[in-house]
Amino acid sequence: MRVREIRLASGLVLGAFLLMHFSNHALGLVSVSAMEQGRQWFNLVWRNPFGTVLLYGSLIVHFLLALVALFRRRTLRMPWREAAQLAFGLSLPFLLIPHVVGTRIEFSLTGRAVGYPDVVRGLWIMAPENGARQAFALIIAWLHACLGLHFWLRTKQWFPAWSLALYTGAVLVPVLALLGFAEAGKEIASNPEAFPLRAETSSGSDALGEIRAFLFGSFALLIGGAFTARGVRSYRTMARRVRITYPGGRVVTIPKGFSVLEGSRMAGLPHQSACGGRGRCSTCRVRVIEGGEAQPAPTAQEVATLKRINAGPDIRLACQLRPTHDLSLIPVLSVGRARSMSLVIGGSASGGRERELAVLFCDLRDFTRLSEHRLPFDTVFILNRYFEVVGQAVERSGGFLDKFIGDGALALFGLTGNAEDASRQAFDAAQRIVEGVEHLNRVYASELDQPLRVVVSLHAGPAVVGEMGYGQAVGLTAVGDTLNAASRLEGLAKEIGAELVISVELARRAGLELAAHERQVVAVRGRAAPIEAWIVYQARDLARASGKA
Repeated sequence: MRVREIRLASGLVLGAFLLMHFSNHALGLVSVSAMEQGRQWFNLVWRNPFGTVLLYGSLIVHFLLALVALFRRRTLRMPWREAAQLAFGLSLPFLLIPHVVGTRIEFSLTGRAVGYPDVVRGLWIMAPENGARQAFALIIAWLHACLGLHFWLRTKQWFPAWSLALYTGAVLVPVLALLGFAEAGKEIASNPEAFPLRAETSSGSDALGEIRAFLFGSFALLIGGAFTARGVRSYRTMARRVRITYPGGRVVTIPKGFSVLEGSRMAGLPHQSACGGRGRCSTCRVRVIEGGEAQPAPTAQEVATLKRINAGPDIRLACQLRPTHDLSLIPVLSVGRARSMSLVIGGSASGGRERELAVLFCDLRDFTRLSEHRLPFDTVFILNRYFEVVGQAVERSGGFLDKFIGDGALALFGLTGNAEDASRQAFDAAQRIVEGVEHLNRVYASELDQPLRVVVSLHAGPAVVGEMGYGQAVGLTAVGDTLNAASRLEGLAKEIGAELVISVELARRAGLELAAHERQVVAVRGRAAPIEAWIVYQARDLARASGKA
């Protein structure tokens, strides 16, 4: 955490320097004399011993810590904004060295101050190609600073309200700086007598050339050294690998030392990360299902972030967790659930494809009547606990939670894998839901006038899977006769007071033995053939009756 704070502090110092420097350029919209007067104030801040040490110390520390962060990255796969910030930062020294040597270092060696008339004349009139390069360096430096500020500030609560104003300022600063420099160039070109050419001297020119070459070589060696060290580390850790199991049975193998977030990116799996993997936010958090006990303890940064959101003991930050043993996990926040699952199931989900699915419907019996005598806050609280039970049960069983509908839920199994595994996963999720609701009844017995009663229906068959909806309401879902039949089975469970209704087809695929339970033939509206289903009135004895281990 301390390293990140030092890197942030040094970056803020450099950002303040850029802001003042570019503001000084913008005074060219007034006149060259105004630029020179502004430069006097600028030099008071940055050309005294304290300002010089602060500026160049921040520059060196920020660059070295950036190389450390580059080395610590286990994969160079990253969102484009992070990649842009990294590329801009590594290219900046090579763009700025000629300008720094020609102004600040020349002044230190010769004592000859280079004013705006000399710089503008050299870049605007005598060598416009150098001026274009300097303008490009200005834009790159500002973009790098803005991206760093964006990663830092976007997790703040007040940022959305101020983002438009900050964005406007971020655009105006370089535009005004470039316009000011251009106006100063036009002023000098139209009235050169007012700005006499300074007598050039060759004193120190050889030394300046050697300094430029030394700086170019030093920065190139440092960057090359960081990439070489990464290669050596990758070679040494290639044989030590860890398996991460994601929802749907997707397994990603990563070298030890990689973070879970880096593993997701290496495998091309979308994974939310608002702060860019710095541990400042909790958007990359995952729920560890298996193997969490053997993993390294959370870092101080991770503990602070998880404490802020009151996370449970099974929640970890993907950017901070560097697993040393195999584990199974579920990302808590997904980057577009439809897009994520489209990558898992392959093909174009937007075009739709038919798959053999297992479908789970669940609902609370008489919840409307139960909520009539409760405060809205209490109703929402109980519903959220119930939704949490359903969501965790589906995810831990390897399913995809399609949607919540009132106090009901729809889950799909089989987006990856075969129909038999999907049916077993759906059956496992149904048991978890029933057990979870029973646990809620025990925990909140004093809060409930009557216990919550859940009904679950399971069915298996073909369905069309695809991205459906309109505008912001587009999502991955499924349609077809299988879902209609599963919905009808849920209605039957409510009518007859059963906890669970399982179609014979799903029981066959899952290999369940349910002969001890009642079997019915169910007519489905709009469907010619009826459905045979097993009726389970009390699900607590289901595991024994089914013979499931």
